Amino acid sequence: MQSLVRPLLALLLAAAALPVSALPAQAAPPAAGAVPAAAGTTAAAEEWTPPLSTRGRWIVDADGDRFRLRSGNWDGAQGSWNGSGDRTDPAAHHAGQNSHGIPLGLDRVPMPALLADFRALGLNSVRLPFSNEMLRSAAPVPDAAVAANPALRGKTPLQVFDAVVAALTDAGFAVILNNHTVTTRWCCGLDGNERWNSGQTTARWADDWVAMARRYRGNPRVVGADLYNEVRRDTFHDPNWGLGDDRDWHAAAQEAADRILTEGNPDLLIVVEGINWTGIPVDGFPHGRPTLTPARTLSHTLVRSGKLVYSAHFYGYTGPRHSGATGLGETSDPRYQDLGRDELAQVVHDQALFAAAESGAHFTAPVWISEFGIGADEAAARPQAWFRNLTGLLSAADADFAYWPLVGWSTAADGTPGGDSWALLRYDQAGRRSGVPDAGDWRTQPWTGLAATAGRTGPVAPVPSWHQLTTDHRDHSASLLTRVGGDWDSGARKAVCPDGSRLAGLSHTGGRGLCSTSDLRAAAGRHTVVPDEAHVPPGGDWATGYTKLQCPADRFLIGYSLRGSRVSAALCAPARTALPAEGPGRTVWFDRGDARPAGAGGGEWAYGHHKGQCGPAEYAAGIAFTTRFAARPGPAALLCRPLPPS
Repeated sequence: MQSLVRPLLALLLAAAALPVSALPAQAAPPAAGAVPAAAGTTAAAEEWTPPLSTRGRWIVDADGDRFRLRSGNWDGAQGSWNGSGDRTDPAAHHAGQNSHGIPLGLDRVPMPALLADFRALGLNSVRLPFSNEMLRSAAPVPDAAVAANPALRGKTPLQVFDAVVAALTDAGFAVILNNHTVTTRWCCGLDGNERWNSGQTTARWADDWVAMARRYRGNPRVVGADLYNEVRRDTFHDPNWGLGDDRDWHAAAQEAADRILTEGNPDLLIVVEGINWTGIPVDGFPHGRPTLTPARTLSHTLVRSGKLVYSAHFYGYTGPRHSGATGLGETSDPRYQDLGRDELAQVVHDQALFAAAESGAHFTAPVWISEFGIGADEAAARPQAWFRNLTGLLSAADADFAYWPLVGWSTAADGTPGGDSWALLRYDQAGRRSGVPDAGDWRTQPWTGLAATAGRTGPVAPVPSWHQLTTDHRDHSASLLTRVGGDWDSGARKAVCPDGSRLAGLSHTGGRGLCSTSDLRAAAGRHTVVPDEAHVPPGGDWATGYTKLQCPADRFLIGYSLRGSRVSAALCAPARTALPAEGPGRTVWFDRGDARPAGAGGGEWAYGHHKGQCGPAEYAAGIAFTTRFAARPGPAALLCRPLPPS
C-alpha cells in the first residue's frame, strides 16, 4: 500500500464483535469451467479453467496451462481513514477518498463499466484487500457510497464485498483475497495493523481466514488467499521469520495456510508476502526490508503441494534499507529510484525474484510482485526512470504482478482537483474517466509494455518439487494421511513429508529434512513407526556400531522424530509397488560433512549443518545415529536404495 508519508516515520513516535461465520453467506456463484468473455467488456476475457495451482515457478490453471497474474489492487475495503479527525470528513481519509470500507468507485461508476475498464487495461485478475474489522461491520454503507450501483443500497460492507467478488468472477477475472489490515484504517506505521496479530490473536486471525475461505468456496474463480500485507515493526518489536515466538511470521503463515487448506478450501493458492520492515529507521541502527530473503534458508511446506506463492512489494521511494520516510525517520540509504537499471534488477532478484528464478530449490515458487505504483503527476526524472526500469525487468523476468491502486477519484468532495493520482483509473464525480487508457498519462507506455508482454503461455509440464521440513520449534507434519492417524510419537518433535513426497535428506544437526516429489506411496495402508532395530535383517548391518531405524521391506521413509537432538523414531509408508529385495543400497554418512549427490535438488535446505541426501533415483529406507559418549545423537547416516522401475 503506497503512502506519500511512509509508515516507519511513526516508529519513532509512541502510539466484541460478531464472528465472521455468523454473517449471512453469499449467493451461489456460477459453475466452474472455462471462463467466457463477459458481456459489456471491451476486450475478450482470457479463457482459463479454475482452480489454480503451481508447477515450479509457474502458476497454472486446472488444464496445466500457464496463468500469469496480470493484476490490479482494487482497494477500499481495507479502509481509507487516516486515523485522526472526523471519520465522516473526506479530508481525514487517504487522498480525500472516503471508501466507507468498500472497494472504491462504486459511488461514481456502475460495476459493469468498471470491469470493462479493468479488462481494457489487460488485467485477468484482481487483488481484493479487506480488513478484519470490515468482516464484522453490521451497519449498512451509506447510499451515497454506492450511488452508481443502487442495487447495493442497504448492504453491509461484507455484503458489498460479496457483490464485488461475484461481479468480478462472473466477468472472468480471478480474485485473490488479501487480508490487508486488522482495523479499517489507511496504512502504515503504528496504525494497529503492523502484524496479523496486532490487537487480535493468531488463532482468531486464522479463524477469519478459514471463514473467508469457506464463504467463497463455491466460487472456483476465487483462487487465492493473500495472508497479510506488509508485516512490519510495531513500537518495540520486530517481526521475524523463524524464531518461534508470537512475532514469527513464517510460523503464523504456515499455521493459517494449513488451516485454510484443510478447513476452508483446499483449492486456494496461498500467498505469503515477505517481511516489509524491521529495525528503527535511523542511521547507525539496524534496519531494512528483509522481504523474501529469509525464504532462502527457511521456506514453507504446506499440507497441499502446488499451492504456495511468494510475494513482495516495491515502490520507488522506498529502498532495500530505506523506509520511504522524509524528514524525521529518513535515513541516508538509497531508495529504489536511486538505483540504475542493472543495480535495481539485481536488488529485486536478491530480495524477491530469486525464488522464481532459481529452479529446483526448496524455496522455488512463483513470485507475485503484488504492489508497485507511481503517480500520474510524478514529473521527476528518477521516479519515472524507476517505473520504466521496474516494468521492464518484470517483463523480462516474466513475473506475475499487481499494480497499486487500480481505482481512485480524480476530484475532491467539493469538486476541486484531488483524489489519488496513483490510480490506473481515476473517475470524477460524474463518472468521467482519466488515467492510463487515456491520452496524456505518461505511465501508459511502460504499463502497456508490461501488460501486453505475453511471456510464457500454454502447457507447463510437471516438475520435481522439493520441500523443507523443520522441527525448530514445533512439529511439522505436512502429511494429511499421517495427521489422520494421530500422534505417532508422543512427546517428540515430528516432521513428515507432504503426501506425494518421500524423505530425501536429513541434516546431522538442526532437525531439518528434505522431501522430494514421489508417487511411491500406496493408495491405502497405514504408516509404520520404527523406534528400534526390529526391521534390520540378519547380516544387514549397514552402519556398524550405530543404532539403525530401518523401514520394513515394503516401506520407505516419509518422516522422523527427535527428542532434543536425539533421533527418536522413523516413520515409514507402504509402497505402491514392490521395492528391491533386501541387500541393494548404500550408506550415506553425513556426520562429518555434507554427503549429497552432484547436482542434488533442494538447494541449501539446512544452512550451516551437515546434510545427507539420497540420489534422485533412490529412496531412503533407514536412519542411523549413535548415543555413544561425546557424540551427537542426531542423524548420522541414511540407507539409500534404488527406486523400483517406473
